[in-house]
Amino acid sequence: MSSRPHVRVPASPPKAAKASPAVVSAARNNPAVVTPMGWMHTARFLTTAAQLHHLPAMDAPEIAFVGRSNAGKSTCINTLTQKKQLAFASKKPGRTQHINLFALGKQGITDTVLADLPGYGYAAVAKMDKLRWQQVMANYLVSRENLKGIVMMCDPRHGLTELDDILLEVIRPRVEEGLKFLIILTKADKLTRAEQAKALSIARLQAGGGEVKLFSALKKQGVDEVAQLLWDWTHSAEDAAPAPAHSEPPEAEPEAEPEALDE
Repeated sequence: MSSRPHVRVPASPPKAAKASPAVVSAARNNPAVVTPMGWMHTARFLTTAAQLHHLPAMDAPEIAFVGRSNAGKSTCINTLTQKKQLAFASKKPGRTQHINLFALGKQGITDTVLADLPGYGYAAVAKMDKLRWQQVMANYLVSRENLKGIVMMCDPRHGLTELDDILLEVIRPRVEEGLKFLIILTKADKLTRAEQAKALSIARLQAGGGEVKLFSALKKQGVDEVAQLLWDWTHSAEDAAPAPAHSEPPEAEPEAEPEALDE
């Protein structure tokens, strides 16, 4: 038996098994142990809301994904969860104007919620719609009680925009109070190593104490690191999931190429 994230590892694996010591040790303490990547793969649609007051009150910690239209937000979520169409990648960026919630955890149990917020800043969207959604997003980021962390998507070829800076100012007080924050530099495969290093340095200066990770859906760069970080944000030390590097990758259907235009 292998130690894939979505498979329960027995306390005493058969001699032919190649389970790592870390996985076996964790399994002895918790037979239902799952790695961060395996945990991400449990993602399922929970609900959608066009207005902030339509969102259900949740006790589980919530992580919000935000970003400028076409920064790669939907592709990032779908890559992390290994669900091709969990997050909707619109052919017309900026047109998806709902907050979508996805549940993480064993079937029937929600231990964390992912919130996919509408992409912002696309020129073709009417000005009134832009203003309305900017206000909805600001209210959500400032007032959502169970919000544990924010993940901002940024295309490093363009860097943080004026709208990204405005959003950073909105969340700064909560980040200073302990809200977790991560900037994901998407589409990293389109940069040279030198360009990646430069983009990381610039983003770290702008992150205001948050973390920065390079990410590529095409090359799977940064996928394990981001999954581990989100796990750490939402789980205590007692949950002690083994590091992703000790487990085999999960079996998954062949992944479609990322959308050219993405929320």
